[in-house]
Amino acid sequence: MASSTSEEQGSASSNFIPQNSSNYISLDFEPNMEYQFVEQLEERYKCASCHSVLHNPHQTGCGHRFCENCILSLRELNAVSICPVDKEIIKPQEVFKDNCCKREVLNLQVFCKNAPHCAAKMILGRFQDHLLQCLFQPVQCSNECCQERVLRKDLKDHLGLHCQFREETCPYCKKDIVVISLQNHKEKFCPDYPVSCPNNCLQIIPRTKVDEHITVCPEVEQECPYKHYGCPVKDKRVNLKEHENSALREHMLLVLEKNCRLEEQIYDLHKNLELKESKIQQLSETVKKFEKEFRQFVQLFGKNGNLLANTQVLASHIDKSAWLETQVRELLEAANQQQNKFDLRPLMNTIDTIKQKITLLETYDQRLVTLEGQTNRHDAHINVHKAQLNKNEERFKMLEGTCYNGKLIWKVTDYKMKKREATEGRTVSIFSQPFYTSRCGYRLCARAYLNGDGSGKGTHLSLYFVVMKGEFDSLLQWPFKQRVTMMLLDQSGKKNHITEIFKADPNSSSFKRPDGEMNIASGCPRFVAHSTLENTKNTYIKEDTLFMKVVVDLSDLEDL
Repeated sequence: MASSTSEEQGSASSNFIPQNSSNYISLDFEPNMEYQFVEQLEERYKCASCHSVLHNPHQTGCGHRFCENCILSLRELNAVSICPVDKEIIKPQEVFKDNCCKREVLNLQVFCKNAPHCAAKMILGRFQDHLLQCLFQPVQCSNECCQERVLRKDLKDHLGLHCQFREETCPYCKKDIVVISLQNHKEKFCPDYPVSCPNNCLQIIPRTKVDEHITVCPEVEQECPYKHYGCPVKDKRVNLKEHENSALREHMLLVLEKNCRLEEQIYDLHKNLELKESKIQQLSETVKKFEKEFRQFVQLFGKNGNLLANTQVLASHIDKSAWLETQVRELLEAANQQQNKFDLRPLMNTIDTIKQKITLLETYDQRLVTLEGQTNRHDAHINVHKAQLNKNEERFKMLEGTCYNGKLIWKVTDYKMKKREATEGRTVSIFSQPFYTSRCGYRLCARAYLNGDGSGKGTHLSLYFVVMKGEFDSLLQWPFKQRVTMMLLDQSGKKNHITEIFKADPNSSSFKRPDGEMNIASGCPRFVAHSTLENTKNTYIKEDTLFMKVVVDLSDLEDL
């Protein structure tokens, strides 16, 4: 709502003489809408150009009234503006803002646009405020992804009973799931959803227990435990017990037959060993015999001196001796290999060693589980303390920046990013820190829509004043009735601030004693145009930061 001198002076599109009038109650309505007036709209309240109800009326030197946008359009379309009523030339210096007519227009009685369902009547300036509370006004469902619009009076039932995008608790895993996805969650993803056994054993089990169930399912096919003894049967687990009982004699015969074959193999191996040992003994005796003959030949060689003959004999005996040693060595190695095949002591020792290692590892595992539990408990305690410290730190920061004199200086940083978030619908509005009229006074704050709200959406920054629930509300006078000044501060030092002043309406629900955390915000949906705010010639934004100020008049306020 453009009501301050500085904003009108900053408008590049208007050369009309601005009129300063900011002492009226901050009211406004949406232009270019059809309104149903309680009494027929008089011609003097209609725009001479668009013939609709006057919005921010301006009066020309010839006495005719125009909407603010209409008079500006006449100026932009023609080098010389002509009054469409009497064809008089409109002189810019004779055009002025008709605040008297504006007050009369804003106080015209109108019906709610939701009539006849809603029988409420209100002044035109409070039409938008009424729509924010009207039970018959269609509103967007607040659930994400839901595009349905319902009457405000039906919103609670819609959110709780009918909205397909509301969250409900899965009856099986107890997780909160969006209703439209709940059936799909149950059938495909829920870990505790009951499913049938894949082997058709007629049991219903949780999805996560299927693998565990298969280990005991009576319908799973298994091989007979006596397969290694030669039993070829493969049947369902439920039938294998019966098979084991009925085929007990056959199984015993298979075991006996295999044992007999093993005993025969062992007997044959022992026989082979005995033969090899006997052969080794014979070869050993032959070696001794050759050694004796060798010594005899050595003696003969010494006596006869026949070098050549003795050498040949000696060489033949050496060859025979080497061959016999080779044969003895091979037989000994073969005997050792056969004996090692049946020596189980090394294997038993290895098994005992492995068992001891497994027992030791199980002990370590139990200790690790205990230590892990203790670590998790310590981590949980640390997280609780961290959360409490963060909460206390935020509270200390808030207390350090809290004012108790009815004045708020609000610094908004990262303007471009926050406006982009508002435009994309992620963070539509932002709140200032709370401030108070005194130590035990009213608790208040400001609320800003950087991309505009209501009639200012997409074109203006909207600024509202909010009464919050406080600790001393039961001791204060209600409704809140003080005069409030809202300002956008000029950072150039020239004090070319944009200012809006209004007095709280005691009949508005925005200024009653709060029932919840805060009341509905009240203020200016068209506080300052984006074209003025973001104009590089102005210094309302500097280093992507702007400052807003809210001052509450405390002159007639009783101090506790």
